Amino acid sequence: MRLEVDWKGQRFGAAHGAPMAFGFDQLVAHAAYSRERVAGRVIGSGTVSNPNYRELGSSCIAERRAIEMLDEGAARTPYMAFGDRVQMQTRFDDGRDGPSV
Repeated sequence: MRLEVDWKGQRFGAAHGAPMAFGFDQLVAHAAYSRERVAGRVIGSGTVSNPNYRELGSSCIAERRAIEMLDEGAARTPYMAFGDRVQMQTRFDDGRDGPSV
């Protein structure tokens, strides 16, 4: 699925989950193998990113700032401020909406 992220009414990123190094099944299996888990535990995968991140944008402000530091020598994207609005929408490859946050 694609993860579309809008910040302050502007598209911030639209990365696709397919290029993940490890699938969620592998992340959950590793977490269950290496430590005790209970029902309801949340497992985070980290930011959704793609090799062509410069074209697709980012899913994480810290990632965007790190890219700017590497490319331009300094970060220009600010951190979130009080009142900023972020919307995250997943979208299937056929265009159907997935869950949103």
